[in-house]
Amino acid sequence: MNEQQSNWTLESWRSKSIQQQPYYPDKSALEAALKSVQEMPPLVHHGEVNTLRTHLAQAANGEAFLLQGGDCAEQFSDCRKSTVESKLKILLQMSLVLTWGARIPVIRMGRMAGQYAKPRSKDTETIDGVELPSYRGDNINSSAPNADERAADPQRLLQAYFHSAATLNYTRALVDGGFADLHHPQHWDLGFVRSSTNRAEYEDIVSRIRDAIDFVESTGVRSTTSLKMVELFCSHEGLLLDYEEAMTEEVRGKWYNLGAHSLWIGDRTRQLNGAHVEYFRGLENPIGIKAGPSMNPSELVELITKLEPANRPGRITIITRLGADIVADSLPPLIKAVSEAGRVATWVCDPMHGNTISTNEGLKTRDYDAVLSELEGAFEVHADCGSHLGGVHFEMTGEDVTECTGGPQELSVADLSRSYETHCDPRLNYSQSLELALRIAQRLQKRRQAAS
Repeated sequence: MNEQQSNWTLESWRSKSIQQQPYYPDKSALEAALKSVQEMPPLVHHGEVNTLRTHLAQAANGEAFLLQGGDCAEQFSDCRKSTVESKLKILLQMSLVLTWGARIPVIRMGRMAGQYAKPRSKDTETIDGVELPSYRGDNINSSAPNADERAADPQRLLQAYFHSAATLNYTRALVDGGFADLHHPQHWDLGFVRSSTNRAEYEDIVSRIRDAIDFVESTGVRSTTSLKMVELFCSHEGLLLDYEEAMTEEVRGKWYNLGAHSLWIGDRTRQLNGAHVEYFRGLENPIGIKAGPSMNPSELVELITKLEPANRPGRITIITRLGADIVADSLPPLIKAVSEAGRVATWVCDPMHGNTISTNEGLKTRDYDAVLSELEGAFEVHADCGSHLGGVHFEMTGEDVTECTGGPQELSVADLSRSYETHCDPRLNYSQSLELALRIAQRLQKRRQAAS
């Protein structure tokens, strides 16, 4: 048993205080559903988990870059051919742009195939004058505004498993079937980017990549596997611990959550002596920690030390979600504290959650310029601190939604109602996501040139 698993059992989290859990009136129905989940095949293989940890260790040193993105909260109704294809398409398209700019491997990780639960600031919400339990995600209850549908339903845990399995199955089939074939990047074009400059810049990158492939193959090198297939990992917030425990298995004396390659602890559930930290400290999976404005530098050091006392590279990812206005002041103390403590971590920027605002009509939105500003600020702070920004974490979709303002389509608040589809937080649409990838690629290119 390794150091972090000492005095740990699969159920030791149950003796700790816990946040953000639903109330199930029928405990026997809950136990039966969890037993059924536990008997199902794993969704991922432990070898894939180990591979991801190796990649994230490279990202900590600036030798790779993490692109993590997907829905704020998946819905069961999103488990459709077109939706899965659009998610994979934008991840591949963005990673292509980033790889071209950085000249280092890009780790592709979806917020998908399990991102069904969401933390909420309140246990109840009022809709049309009626107080109802808050919608906590499709694996817990329904977003329909009535009391019966808002009750926590254990059968939704089984539905979450099957929808996750179906999403992963089709995603793997797409990758294995050549969906990511670099010989055909023209299939990844955007049809609704209004800016001719942005479209021309992207098409130039595609043209250069195709020329490079043609040149390599003209020399007699035909590495068909590497040109046609990519690695894709899945992740979600490890919020509902009953379900996460059911997906956890012991493999050769080590414990893996085999419901995802990586999981993260949210800003609302990162209590040092809480149940979530207790559960996650015993896993082999790479673990993300969301660090918001309330994160104290010394607390962050304590937290990552408790989760990974052996200090293995690639095990801990710190996902900062600070806000464009305070990133320049709040990020340096966090980096300094972790560095001075000698802790190894992969730093990732989530520029979404710290820049959420509400319109006069009560719609949550995010402005593209604020998102870009926090990203650029994070790059600058890490450079000044002698650190590496090892990746980005986005809430985004492959659909042409109108949930965030600004970007290449120049969306305004008046445009939001046209296609506002999220049931939780606003997501970047296809065009906004690609535009950000272009900006990040430029930053990575400058970083590479400065280092050479």
